[in-house]
Amino acid sequence: MDNKNRDIDHLFRSQYGKMVSILTRMIGLHNLGLAEDAVQDTFIKAMSSWKIKGLPECPEAWLMTAAKNRAIDLIRKTKSDDNRHLLVSNGASSITIDELFLETEIEDSVLRMIFTACHPALRPKDQIAFALKTISGLSASEIATSLLSTTESIKKSLQRARKSIADNQVKFEIPKGDDLKKRLDRVHEVIYLIFNEGYHSINKSVLIRDELCKEAMRLAKILTDHKYSHNADSMALMALMCFHSARLPSRLDAHNQIIPLAEQDRTKWLKALIYKGNRYMTEAVETHEYSSYHYEAAIASEHLRADTLENTDWNQILIWYDQLYHLHPTPMIQLNKVIVLLQLERFDSAKALLDDINPKSLAKREYLYHSTYAEYYKHLGEVNAAIDKLLTAMNSVTNDQEKKYLTTKISKLQDL
Repeated sequence: MDNKNRDIDHLFRSQYGKMVSILTRMIGLHNLGLAEDAVQDTFIKAMSSWKIKGLPECPEAWLMTAAKNRAIDLIRKTKSDDNRHLLVSNGASSITIDELFLETEIEDSVLRMIFTACHPALRPKDQIAFALKTISGLSASEIATSLLSTTESIKKSLQRARKSIADNQVKFEIPKGDDLKKRLDRVHEVIYLIFNEGYHSINKSVLIRDELCKEAMRLAKILTDHKYSHNADSMALMALMCFHSARLPSRLDAHNQIIPLAEQDRTKWLKALIYKGNRYMTEAVETHEYSSYHYEAAIASEHLRADTLENTDWNQILIWYDQLYHLHPTPMIQLNKVIVLLQLERFDSAKALLDDINPKSLAKREYLYHSTYAEYYKHLGEVNAAIDKLLTAMNSVTNDQEKKYLTTKISKLQDL
């Protein structure tokens, strides 16, 4: 993809959700399909025009003007109303087209779409697919690739989401009171899952989906910037993603092979993202009420503070994991505690935790259990047992890069 096409692709990603959200707010959630088609049509016309005339000085403004004109056409078509003032009703209040295209109202519309995507009427898996489609502009095939699914399955998921919205008469609004807190919790979960799939993908051929990491951070920034969703958990989630993203340049080598933490070039860690994460984290801890995102961000921060693996404060990380597990007891958190215990050479405690985990409970991450058990045996000097565990891990891993990484580890053990 050349630079021009890459710029247009980025423009599409950054503007799609805004335009669909604004149009949906104008013509109603029941006309969502019409809004999406209108935005797609606008982009097609834009690309045709830009191929001839070149990119305008401000393509974002060009697109918003085109969206505004399209919105006027759609309102007249859907409401059969030639009202020259074109007011969009919203409960007891109304707003003009021009007002809807103010930056604050654009953010408000996008936030409404985020809350719609995470409405409890939708199935959890459908929420993620719907969010990636309506807010991020991903096609069904792109979502399928990202979520290790099929295009047909994603299309059905999107159909179910739209049917649930219609059947439950979901309103295109920002919830209030207790409902806001509950729905915001789910919004955080969806964004967290999108980021995780980008940071450590279960896709067969790609380990890191940088575009998904960036999209999750873009959605989180909408939350931190808006008065209704600007809370400690939103800030902690953003801090967590900044800290993890700061390490992305060091995780793969020039051949796209995995570099273990001990061998990563820490000078490649992005200081600007670390500083940004620290700013978000400072605000996140002001309430002294901590979520799982707070503790995960604290763990990531500890890794970033250390100049080497050996100088990492593993005792503090263990404390954070204990707090995290108390709040959110999952097999994956237990497995991460095992890794910390191995670094602290607390081998008996590490084995006790390993034996307490059902590897099947980790689903597509089961291979991590066996590779961690291999690390336990390696620390004890039991090379053959470590190799056996790595071979077991090889049988359950789906990602090609991780399979090569495990193969390399086996070869190194065989050379001992």
